[in-house]
Amino acid sequence: MRFDDTLQTVLTTDLSHPQARQSAWRQLVDLIGRRRASADPRAIALLADIRDAVPQSVRAASARALVFANPPATLVRLLAEDTLTVAAPVLASARLDAAEWVALLPDLTPSTRSVLRNRRDLPAEVERALASFGPADMVLTDQSAADASTAQPATALEAPAQLPEAEPMPARMAEPVEAPIAPVSEPVLDARAAVPEGPFRIADVVARINAYQRQADSKPRRPAAAPGIVTSFRFETDSRGVLSRVDGVERGPLLGLSLARAGETGLAQIDGVPGGALRRRAAFSNARLRVGGSSDAAGDWRISGVPSFDPASGRFIGYRGSARRPRSDERAEPAPTPAPSTADSLRQLVHELRTPAGAISSFAEMIEAQMLGPVPPVYRGQAGVIRQQARDLLGVIDDLDLAARIEEDALDLRPGTVPLAPLLAEIAGELAPLAELRGASLSVEGVDTVVRGDRRAVERLLSRLLATLVSAARSGETIRVEALAGAHEAPVLAFARPAALDAYPGDALLAIDDEGEDAALLGTGFAMRLVRNLAKELGGALLFEPGQLILRLPSADTIPLGQAHGG
Repeated sequence: MRFDDTLQTVLTTDLSHPQARQSAWRQLVDLIGRRRASADPRAIALLADIRDAVPQSVRAASARALVFANPPATLVRLLAEDTLTVAAPVLASARLDAAEWVALLPDLTPSTRSVLRNRRDLPAEVERALASFGPADMVLTDQSAADASTAQPATALEAPAQLPEAEPMPARMAEPVEAPIAPVSEPVLDARAAVPEGPFRIADVVARINAYQRQADSKPRRPAAAPGIVTSFRFETDSRGVLSRVDGVERGPLLGLSLARAGETGLAQIDGVPGGALRRRAAFSNARLRVGGSSDAAGDWRISGVPSFDPASGRFIGYRGSARRPRSDERAEPAPTPAPSTADSLRQLVHELRTPAGAISSFAEMIEAQMLGPVPPVYRGQAGVIRQQARDLLGVIDDLDLAARIEEDALDLRPGTVPLAPLLAEIAGELAPLAELRGASLSVEGVDTVVRGDRRAVERLLSRLLATLVSAARSGETIRVEALAGAHEAPVLAFARPAALDAYPGDALLAIDDEGEDAALLGTGFAMRLVRNLAKELGGALLFEPGQLILRLPSADTIPLGQAHGG
């Protein structure tokens, strides 16, 4: 693979600014790691030079993006020599030749070689080379322990309970670790608190855990309390809303319960109130919870919680809350939720789609305009395609929203006068590229009337109707729009049918399911139903006749708008 122009652009970019270095790192690692550009020595050398100036979080994100991307050996070596957080994702999935792995092993640390020891797809030659490092390679150094704690930082709500003194260690083992080991079921406050200074052996840790488990098993277990005696408990969740700590009641049925998942999960059943609050990072109160089984947590509860945020970064870290038994005048079982109407569900879907689609479009536009730093031409071109596709998606979302509003009788129409000639000329100009692509033409003749209605609704109706007709036109066809009514009659527009649509007589056009490669996203039938319903809301009508479509709209002089609805 030759050293292409994209790499040359990145290498000649001014990297004096931190943002430029981060951008260069991301682009070079992505291009080389996915083998879209050669692993040129100059590019690898540049990555090595700027590595220390690029934040570890950025380097780790670039490494995670290469999982299963088959990066070349030179890039694997560069990333493998980084911290464990950066090296682990690449070493866990890279596919190198046996000779390349063997050459790389001596330059790895014990902690990064341990990643390879957990793989089961390496050649036998590589496994023998790993084994040749001997037992000393199993000892975690201070640096590897620091890398491990960086890769998976431990957090907790409180310090762990101290363990009872362990049984004497067998003579063949090294000196035991002096610091107590926290029970596996309890969170650890600080990974370094359980690790003494200097190296230690994993066998010592395993022996201490086994000793604790044997001693704990020999103690008589406290019988579980009878169900219903416990009247309250406290809980905490992680940032995903999953219960990670429970105090005051048997924890087994509750740990792992997600506030975001309404309905039954294991032994517990919760209503949708906490899930809605979690999405808004808001407090909630008196949500219904039912716990099955025979533990003291069994039965009905009312739970309340408040969100917690990291004081340093402001990041949401979870909920803290409490639960109580319901009073006699309260129902603790989840109240039946009426099934939402189709229009309600559709409007909810539209609301959830519009925000991310708009964000994608805006971010693609920023990349295309290089507002975040220099971007190679190939990425700018892809950003332009994404921006256009996101814009098309937003148009589809608007159509869905309009259809839902019409079905709910919640369309907000504001009376006004709308001249059709300039509006049709504007729409024809916007559709000119599409008509040229189809090899067709659009002609507007003798339309100089004025209608009464909401300008936005009239514009939407005409643009959606014309776009559907032009999309169905074949090469050489002309979509003609002309006025048929006299000056004192209700305005009537005639739209020529393309041959592809003229094959559907009458209202059969409303039931078309597009299957061709040029079909609209929502289909011709959906577009025609939308136009017909919108015309009806405006006080007009859409008629399907042989060879043409007839659109009637209220006259600005004689027919007032009486279809406005509050929304």
